[in-house]
Amino acid sequence: MVSHHVCYQLVLLGLLWLFIMLHVMWPSDRPVLRPRPPQPVAPPRKRSKESKPFTGFTCKPHCDAYEQAVEPCREPPGAPPPCIVSTRGRRRQVDTSHHYCPGPDCPYGGWLGLGNISANGHPSGGPWRQLYCSRCQGYFLETHGTIFHGKRVSVDLIVHVIGCLAEGLGIRGTARVFAVDPNTVLGWLVEAADQLRAFSRYFLHDLHLTQVPLDELYVVLSAVKDSKVSEAEAMKRLDRSPHWVWGAMDPESKVLLTIAVGNRTLAMAQHVVHHVAQVLAPDCAPLFLTDGFKEYMTALLTH
Repeated sequence: MVSHHVCYQLVLLGLLWLFIMLHVMWPSDRPVLRPRPPQPVAPPRKRSKESKPFTGFTCKPHCDAYEQAVEPCREPPGAPPPCIVSTRGRRRQVDTSHHYCPGPDCPYGGWLGLGNISANGHPSGGPWRQLYCSRCQGYFLETHGTIFHGKRVSVDLIVHVIGCLAEGLGIRGTARVFAVDPNTVLGWLVEAADQLRAFSRYFLHDLHLTQVPLDELYVVLSAVKDSKVSEAEAMKRLDRSPHWVWGAMDPESKVLLTIAVGNRTLAMAQHVVHHVAQVLAPDCAPLFLTDGFKEYMTALLTH
């Protein structure tokens, strides 16, 4: 026979279970959460195949040629000084209209045909005439600023030596032909190169060109022609060689804009493009044609 204490516990558990079921099943006034309609899935973004323009570098690439550039020469003032007419002595017999005073502080320096230059004989019986500037009272030889300045040898000898070097004869070979010291020949060659560089800067400027081919040249290896070295191995050697000749020219007039010798590197590409930019007019943007050397892109965008 079951005790009354156990019956009470069973009845209590039954009532508790009944209250829980009524609480769960009884309708509530809370709003029913409706399921959200499914959002349409966006189609994947297609990648555009159109080429985008190059936006440029975040900073301008460095160019060593700007730091090594020669400072521009002193320009004469805008208006020429008054012409000097000599009223003393006899009329001048020596034409000095193609000479100018080289004095840095002379107000007539750099001006031609203003009457301030006169001939003053041959000092010490030398071959060159001495000139005199009446404005700054300075004396200078007519060879000032040329390769013949300070030389006591004949002009023909210097011209023939430089001509042989230009034709490809070596320095020592030229020295043996003309019985001159090789160091003397080398010195004349350096001075002639400086003169030609100044000549190019004077005449090549503000050019308007339509296209400029850029290229690096190298002599053909005889080993490749004899099949002793493969072309791939030859190209590896050429990339490491410092004897590349860089050049840029105008294909229409055949004017050589610049020439340089050095490694096939970005620094040399910057050097070549920098000198080409110096001879072009400010509003000239020609078509540059290259052999595909990748460093040309950086060099061109730099300038």
